[in-house]
Amino acid sequence: MKRLARSRHRRQEPGPQPPVPGPALLWLIAGFWVLLTPQWDRLPLWLLATCVVLAGWRWLSQVGRVRLPGLGVKSLIMVALIATYGITVNGHFTVDTAASFFVIAVALKWLETRSERDYYVLFFILVYLSTVNFLFEQGILWTLVNLGGVLLLLIGLQVLNAPDLPHALRQGWRRLGGMFLKSLPVVVLLFLFFPRLEPLWSVPLVTGTARTGISDTMAPGDISSLAQSSERAFRVSFGSELPPSDQRYWRGLILDRFDGDRWSQWQPTPQRAPGRVLADGGVGELGPDEYDVLMDPSGRRWAFSLENSRAVSDNVIAGDWGLFRFRRPADTPVRYRLAMADPKPDQQPLTELQKRRFLQLPTTGNPRARAFAGELRRQTRSSQELIDRLLMRFRDQPYFYTLRPPAMPVNGVDTLLFEAMRGFCAHYAGATTFVLRAAGIPARVVVGYQGGQAGAGGDYLIVRQYDAHAWVEAWLPDSGWIRLDPTAAIAPSRIQSGLRDAVAAEGSFLENSWTSPQRYGDVALIQWASLQLDKLNYQWQRWVVGYQGQTQMNLMSRLPGNISLTDLGYLTAGLVALVLLLIGGVTAWRQRRLLARDPVARLVARWRRDIGRAGIGLQDGQTPFQVADAVARHSPQAGAIARDFARTVNNHYYGGHDTDAHNGSRQTLMRLKRLLQSQKQALKLSG
Repeated sequence: MKRLARSRHRRQEPGPQPPVPGPALLWLIAGFWVLLTPQWDRLPLWLLATCVVLAGWRWLSQVGRVRLPGLGVKSLIMVALIATYGITVNGHFTVDTAASFFVIAVALKWLETRSERDYYVLFFILVYLSTVNFLFEQGILWTLVNLGGVLLLLIGLQVLNAPDLPHALRQGWRRLGGMFLKSLPVVVLLFLFFPRLEPLWSVPLVTGTARTGISDTMAPGDISSLAQSSERAFRVSFGSELPPSDQRYWRGLILDRFDGDRWSQWQPTPQRAPGRVLADGGVGELGPDEYDVLMDPSGRRWAFSLENSRAVSDNVIAGDWGLFRFRRPADTPVRYRLAMADPKPDQQPLTELQKRRFLQLPTTGNPRARAFAGELRRQTRSSQELIDRLLMRFRDQPYFYTLRPPAMPVNGVDTLLFEAMRGFCAHYAGATTFVLRAAGIPARVVVGYQGGQAGAGGDYLIVRQYDAHAWVEAWLPDSGWIRLDPTAAIAPSRIQSGLRDAVAAEGSFLENSWTSPQRYGDVALIQWASLQLDKLNYQWQRWVVGYQGQTQMNLMSRLPGNISLTDLGYLTAGLVALVLLLIGGVTAWRQRRLLARDPVARLVARWRRDIGRAGIGLQDGQTPFQVADAVARHSPQAGAIARDFARTVNNHYYGGHDTDAHNGSRQTLMRLKRLLQSQKQALKLSG
């Protein structure tokens, strides 16, 4: 009995897995490299190189150039990679770093992909990698890249299962295209009508890594470095006409503490617990005085707004001094809505604490600027006259606006005002605030963006990093806080037509960004293509990526009847069921047509029916030889005939000779019919 049990156990153990065919492996490697491209600027260089080396190692072993490492070498590679990862992460564990660790695991998996079973495991891991990519890149181009990577994986899966099938590649792409077109209506219906519920939990994506954009401190060279970046900051749609250029001041931060070199916030933005910003700010159609902002990820809490705005969507909160904040750092694209409000001058005078705050200066430094401020105070009769005199100095004297300012390491305000007379907006805003405070006028630096390029069709504004700007707000007892911009006095073209025109003479606009389309503003075709692509991506972000709960309910409100969330669920289930029924009906109809045109397929279907009527259970998807094996277990004589039938069918379809697969040769049909009759008799004799 023990021997019999052991023999049965040996028969049940799976045999050795077949090796992976080379063409299938090549498709899998291609899909892996395509799926890595959305993360090329996020993953460290050593990790990208590791992925290429390990996947290349697996391919070289496939063609016989090298051997796959053994357990000891694989263990050493794993330990080295994990140690490098730990040093790079340095204790900062976030979703970003977790995704990097997942990529390491995928790269290591290549060294143990030896059999078909390993291939399937790696296939599903790479499909999951495509979903991880959406945590960091959600634009339409990267979506298409992800889709292309998954299609390559699916082609590899088909090649794995039929490596010697004639025209397998062409038929595989046709099959994938058909499946995609069939599933597309269901996907669209689910996307439009399936209720968008709020997530049960929130996962922060904040990584602590530097992003391009303004920060909560400002030194003279910070914003000028941003001027060399054409990355997008945000886009704005208005319910009415676009505001004129000189009114496009996007306020973000107030910097009111000066240490002699750098401006910062009096009270830094407090740290908040991890969480996600509500990405959906859609609240119906835009009103005439409203505007929507679609902001790219900044990793910061501040939102950007025009002066005298009020919040409309509930994913931004109003702060002090007319600023707006998110409840959590914006680590993904976020859409929020504001509206223009009637200007209300500050009626309450500044408190003593506020006066000290907005008059604060270091006790020493920049003596010439302090003396100049005292001189202005003695020569003028009011604060407004002093401000006008200071701005007139900027207009009348040879001050220059430049992206190549000289170094001003010591007493930078004195150097700028009386010696260099060349600087960027941060230089002039900081110097103006210094002089006003030294003259006894409360003042502060405001940091944000100024300007914006009209998108394709003039429907919205595109604000980029090179639009980063700093200006001044001063307090006057009769007017409250007023905006004054020394840059507008020195280089009016910067405000009226943008940075490109302001620095056109020195040719410093995006001088190190050779691949940026914005660098080539004089080439009409490049600008047209860039704007069209941005418009396509903008609509994708608004209506696909940003299609959240409130936006969905706004769309559903246009349908007849008052549709609730429950009704929406029933409607979705009904529509999906209807589409599935239609697809099933079309598939059944096509199957019947296929059988009608293929006499061999009709005989195979009749063969399976006869076997089923004889009481032999069959499963869907079994190959002809698997069916023959099932028959042989019940009747050896009938099984031999069934194997002959299966062999004839396989030779007809996959024999490699020039055969009309739809009509079949006369000899094949006659042989299959004789085998059917013989098998039927053999099954009857076997009972």
